[in-house]
Amino acid sequence: MTPSVFSLVHWLVWRDPRRRAENLLRFAEVEADGGRDLVRAAEVTTDPNLRKLFLKHALDEQRHADLFRGRGLALIRALPREGAAGIQADWMTPGERGLDDLRVEDEGDEKLLAFLHLSEKSAAKDFANYVAVLGADRPTQEVFEKVLHDETFHMTYTKKELERMAPRRAGWRIWSARLRRFWKAYLRLASALAGVFGFIVLTAQYLLVLPVFAWQAKRAERREGVGWRPIAPERNGSADRQY
Repeated sequence: MTPSVFSLVHWLVWRDPRRRAENLLRFAEVEADGGRDLVRAAEVTTDPNLRKLFLKHALDEQRHADLFRGRGLALIRALPREGAAGIQADWMTPGERGLDDLRVEDEGDEKLLAFLHLSEKSAAKDFANYVAVLGADRPTQEVFEKVLHDETFHMTYTKKELERMAPRRAGWRIWSARLRRFWKAYLRLASALAGVFGFIVLTAQYLLVLPVFAWQAKRAERREGVGWRPIAPERNGSADRQY
């Protein structure tokens, strides 16, 4: 896919103010959740320098959550009361995935740093694309510019710390984390496609299958006689037993 197509997709997703607000609020939730995980990572690590960096990173994530939430709420307040919500297209504009609900205690510093590095690198790329297409909404564009500055620092420090802690395994750790992220992205895409496919199948059943059953029921109804029908003698026995 060429950059121009990427830009067109991002523009289509972000052009609607309501959908823009919904995406920002979702980003706020992810950033806040990632901040909590980073605080936990600072608690379990035994490296003092890494603990300090994780805590700073957590504070940045909380600040990002406040920025996204504040701008999202401002957009919602500016919207008219009427108007339907836009489509849920957050899988097309993922932003930062944070730690993807990883168990920080089970990861270890090396795996966590590799995963964080790729997450921050992906977020920085996505946020740069959002900045490029949000020229018509300068306040939202400024929010992403502020966050992008921090994401660049996060991307840099995680790689440096990984190379310091595991100079010979750093490349493998990053590739392993990349495979895990690819698998999670596949699951998200498969889930979204399954929802679309399920909607198509149910709609087809409603429009194509149910009318056939309705036609058959009406046809059978026309063959039924009007009024009471006599019951066969063998079925007209005493009603003093269960069967």
